[in-house]
Amino acid sequence: MSNPAESDETPITSIQQLADYIAVGCKPAERFRIGTEHEKFGFRHSDLTPPPYEPEGIRALLEGMLRGAGEPILDRGNPIGIKLADLASVSLEPAGQLELSGGPVASLHDTRAEFDTHFAEVRAAARPLGLGFAPLGFHPLATRADMPWMPKGRYAIMRRYMPLVGSRGLDMMTRTCTVQVNLDFASETDMVRKLRVSLGLQPLATALFANSPFTEGKPNGLLSGRAHAWLDTDNQRSGIPAVMFEDGFGFARYAEWVVDNVPMYFVYRDGIYHDVAGQSFRDFMNGRLRDFPGTVATIGDFADHMTTVFTDARLKRFLEMRGADAGTPEMMLAQSAFWVGLLYDDAALAAAESLLRGASWADFVALRAAVPAQGLATPFRDGTLGDLARIAVAIARDGLRARALRDADGNDESVYLAPLEAIAAGAPTQAEYWLNRYRTVWNGDVRPIFNEAAI
Repeated sequence: MSNPAESDETPITSIQQLADYIAVGCKPAERFRIGTEHEKFGFRHSDLTPPPYEPEGIRALLEGMLRGAGEPILDRGNPIGIKLADLASVSLEPAGQLELSGGPVASLHDTRAEFDTHFAEVRAAARPLGLGFAPLGFHPLATRADMPWMPKGRYAIMRRYMPLVGSRGLDMMTRTCTVQVNLDFASETDMVRKLRVSLGLQPLATALFANSPFTEGKPNGLLSGRAHAWLDTDNQRSGIPAVMFEDGFGFARYAEWVVDNVPMYFVYRDGIYHDVAGQSFRDFMNGRLRDFPGTVATIGDFADHMTTVFTDARLKRFLEMRGADAGTPEMMLAQSAFWVGLLYDDAALAAAESLLRGASWADFVALRAAVPAQGLATPFRDGTLGDLARIAVAIARDGLRARALRDADGNDESVYLAPLEAIAAGAPTQAEYWLNRYRTVWNGDVRPIFNEAAI
């Protein structure tokens, strides 16, 4: 989840003004970049419990990392993140899950280098504290009550509001970790094409990257407990909205949907999050917000409000792919490779569109509901998502090869798809691998997963 946006105090006067704000993200293909974000659970090596904010927990970890580089991000004086160079940052999810928001880079080779640097920095700061970090989709051991809460103002608001609008929102906040990649678009038309392909294929990504088969120490009957939590979190702002597949959809229609259909969480003023959860952003625009009468929303307020949209693929001034569980570094890098390959080459994007031709919004919603339990075995047309995976991964490989961006050893970016190519050929997903370990090597004890999954 995001830290507050840089403040733009321009008053909002129209929906078109908001559409124009989003459209600033359009850029020529030669300026397209890749931004990868990934989260991981902290655990104490001594007893595998999640570390608190303090003492000897997440705050101390951030302070240790700050001795290397960066500037602290503060919330009422508490460090809750780190600003790094080149627009990258480290931030905290509600229960202390540690997130790297990677900077915009030109190639997946740069992403790999960024991963290596970040993991080394985390390990160096965590080791003296007796902490480890494991990227898994859903916490495999802790109850909801076991999870700590970080001192971020927006999280206190969401903690109060989430149980009013869904049964799994607090699980999503405290017991899930994801990996996402942020990608660019060239125009409004390009955005719509990429967004629709991304939403249509997001259930496939959920199946490929499923990595959360345990809850509170036992198999949960799912492959992605994280994705299952999202099925009943806050459905007014989550999932695969029908509006994104309607004729005429674009920047203005999206801005209108965000304003009129997504309830507010907060108003951020003078470093304080004010709880207005459930109230209308349209009323805020018109100066009629109940707790801020006469105050008119600004562009900065809209930028903050957009961060409270949790659709499976999210539009801001770029597109965010949000359907995958966190996993091994190789798999998280493969997640970025999958979407870069599909969306950053014209021929690959056209081929991806053809995979979904004839499928409806209702089909995608049904896939989303089935995938957490069935994974790649989920029926799709005359086969399964496993059949679709083989084709989609091959298209992504062709897209990456067409980019022809090579590392010092002469490898193009398609090398990062190797874990997905193995899964598409029949190898187990991460969730299936862990379930096999649980039933064999671990003898029904889930606890070894922490050290085996640790970065």
